[in-house]
Amino acid sequence: MSSSYLPATDDSIKQALEAKNPSEAISILYRILDNPSSSSEALRFKEQAINNLTDLLRQDNRAEELRSLLTQLRPFFSLIPKAKTAKIVRGIIDAVAKIPGTSELQISLCKEMVQWTRAEKRTFLRQRVEARLAALLMENKEYSEALNLLSGLIKEVRRLDDKLLLVDIDLLESKLHFSLRNLPKAKAALTAARTAANAIYVPPAQQGTIDLQSGILHAEEKDYKTAYSYFFEAFEAFNALDDSRAVFSLKYMLLCKIMVNQADDVAGIISSKAGLQYLGPELDAMKAVADAHSKRSLKLFEIALRDFKAQLEEDPIVHRHLSSLYDTLLEQNLCRLIEPFSRVEIAHIAELIELPVDHVEKKLSQMILDKKFAGTLDQGAGCLIIFEDPKTDAIYPATLETISNIGKVVDSKLEEMWHLNKNLVLEVGQQLIGAPSNPV
Repeated sequence: MSSSYLPATDDSIKQALEAKNPSEAISILYRILDNPSSSSEALRFKEQAINNLTDLLRQDNRAEELRSLLTQLRPFFSLIPKAKTAKIVRGIIDAVAKIPGTSELQISLCKEMVQWTRAEKRTFLRQRVEARLAALLMENKEYSEALNLLSGLIKEVRRLDDKLLLVDIDLLESKLHFSLRNLPKAKAALTAARTAANAIYVPPAQQGTIDLQSGILHAEEKDYKTAYSYFFEAFEAFNALDDSRAVFSLKYMLLCKIMVNQADDVAGIISSKAGLQYLGPELDAMKAVADAHSKRSLKLFEIALRDFKAQLEEDPIVHRHLSSLYDTLLEQNLCRLIEPFSRVEIAHIAELIELPVDHVEKKLSQMILDKKFAGTLDQGAGCLIIFEDPKTDAIYPATLETISNIGKVVDSKLEEMWHLNKNLVLEVGQQLIGAPSNPV
């Protein structure tokens, strides 16, 4: 960085834009920021220089320099309105976030900014940086620290009644509890976010995020039809904004179709006008799973899981549901294979289904315990013995029904006798005191 400064003017900004390489442009922009002038016009050009410098440093993946820039600009922040300060700070933090492998740096940067905003008493900015910090801690799986941060922040924001920020924080809390597998609290936080959102205008991106989280929670409760409608709403919102989350909404829509045994619809959705825009590994993975499900083929299912590991197994939401689907598919295949037999070697079943013997044996024992079929494992002989379905004797349900009906008759007679005795006692009492008889 040169020690001599440049005037904060439009010509200096143009000089930076016309520089031969990014390094020269960055040097010119730093020299503009070194200008000591604090006139309104100079401040305006400095803001423009900061924005340009932020973009150049991000493109060059210079995350540490962005962090240093934020520290260097603190005296400048005292000369501009707080709203502009917040915009610049959030812009630089967003720029660091776009550089891969900077999660630890982002957390450290946010903690520094929280300390600075506390010292400067910039509450509005501090709350937003703390919300960003909580999101980063959640992504880094530091759940306890993120919860502690959010618990205090939620109380503070509710007291100030900042609805827009409250929606963001409630949504973040819902995601955090979902990550901790606490569904009741995740649903409660999402309901709070919806309540706050109903009182204000919510940007389409934020509304899409609410719908996406709603779909995830409904899918977790096996309500796939409702989840599909929420994912569709999220997809519409993100698609209109060209948001990268549109492809994930579409992916979860396809997952819901597969989970409700409508895998044949997957190809149609992918080949639709909206689906064709997002062709790629995410949709190819779901198409492979749908194909395996349609053919009831465990082998194709495992091939899909192997070929699209990043899209299926490393996505926690998809992986959880596909594990359940795999178990269901395995049970259906095993039931179909053992149906013709009364006694069969486990090794033969494993050979037919193309899975390891110990895996098949474990699954068969689980199915027997869950009463999916009647049978037993002869581990000494390595055989599965299947019993005939025991026929339920109809006399027992009929006896229970008869006893239940007798109980109803006895209760009815007892009630009638009680009313008769009550009327008789009233009549005798009225006669003894000389009152006119008027039975109830």
